[in-house]
Amino acid sequence: MKTPQILVAGMLMLAVTTGLASDLAKEKRWADQIVDELIDGDAVWLKADGQKFLSILTPAAGDTKGGVIVLHGIGVHPNWPLVVYPLRVQLAERGWTTLSLQMPILRNEAQAQEYVPLLDEVPGRIRAGIAALKEQGAEPIFLVTHSLGSGMARHFLAAGGDAAITGFVGVGMGVNKDVPQINSLGALKRIRLPILDVYGENDLQTVVDTAGERVAAARAGGNQDYQQVTIPGAGHFFDGFEEPLVQTVADWLSQKTK
Repeated sequence: MKTPQILVAGMLMLAVTTGLASDLAKEKRWADQIVDELIDGDAVWLKADGQKFLSILTPAAGDTKGGVIVLHGIGVHPNWPLVVYPLRVQLAERGWTTLSLQMPILRNEAQAQEYVPLLDEVPGRIRAGIAALKEQGAEPIFLVTHSLGSGMARHFLAAGGDAAITGFVGVGMGVNKDVPQINSLGALKRIRLPILDVYGENDLQTVVDTAGERVAAARAGGNQDYQQVTIPGAGHFFDGFEEPLVQTVADWLSQKTK
């Protein structure tokens, strides 16, 4: 017996739809682990596009200077010990209310190009984060991102972003010319916000080798408030170089709120 065409079409559509979505089972596993072990900050459940996702709110020490949305890199979570945790906790110690978001993720071995379909899920999560920080009275609001999180932020901002975002920090921000939707020089040409581009001296080749191209792209787009900083000795995950990374970001944020 032949399968009805409508049923076949429906099955194909379901396969495509589920294939393009974040791995929610993995998100739940991360969330269960994080909530059980969380010491610094509070787990806050947000909702975007009908889907609940985890974020971690870390209030500023003393009066807040503003809010920071932290976006992690490929396949990890909002309490990742490298780059993400130091930024979200130490920026809070320096007076910034931070909100670290769980971004859409795939299986561990997934490559950057496989994340392209998930970009549709990014704006809703960032905007949910913006709303949550506004509820805390934490403004102005900045995006501070790492690796693939920087690519997601660039895509969001280049497509129009949100007027509530005051500036953008990309840590380990590479250019993957095979995946222009995520890591493109074209996106940098379209972003008019203040940008801080921070990378390690021993970062990934896709980051180090394209540093000059990123500067040129921002300048070609007319962005006169683009700054690039290299952290001597640091690698892509800034292991052992957390202090200079956080201080560089904190100093820049303070400059943008004067």
